[in-house]
Amino acid sequence: MKHDNNYTVGLKNTWEVICYDSSGQERWRELNKNLVTTAGANHILDGTFKSATQITSWYVGLKGTGTAVIADTMASHATWSELPHTTAYSQTVRQTLTLGSITGTTTSTCDNTSSKATFSINATNTVAGAFIVSDNASSSATTGTLYGVVNFASSRAVLSGDTLEVTATITAASA
Repeated sequence: MKHDNNYTVGLKNTWEVICYDSSGQERWRELNKNLVTTAGANHILDGTFKSATQITSWYVGLKGTGTAVIADTMASHATWSELPHTTAYSQTVRQTLTLGSITGTTTSTCDNTSSKATFSINATNTVAGAFIVSDNASSSATTGTLYGVVNFASSRAVLSGDTLEVTATITAASA
């Protein structure tokens, strides 16, 4: 008897980042899919099916120049840099990722639409993406589990007085 039980579960995340100028007018918008790192996928498995402690607090950070790769961790991401709050935005830590209810059946999603991560830009800089991490230490800290990173299609300029609103939609789908 042949069984064709070739089912998979996939993790996918979509990011929408909107930049508003100091008068509240939209300057640019980026919509892109997230790279789930090996460390992030391993934590999902270990925290759900094995013995790792569940991480209940996650945070959003801004990525500067460079391109993320699947092997990246917060301790080792030589191909990109974090945009530091001391020179880029006025918040003193990464922004809390507050997710709403999980919805769906074969595709389940949750997002932070009701509580977007917001960054008040205080200097001209370049933003090339964003990331989700389990540590809200002041930016440029190398601790915590790096769940995923989004690379923008191209780097985006931000100016002092701009505000970035970041929405992350986390999806798990069975196929």
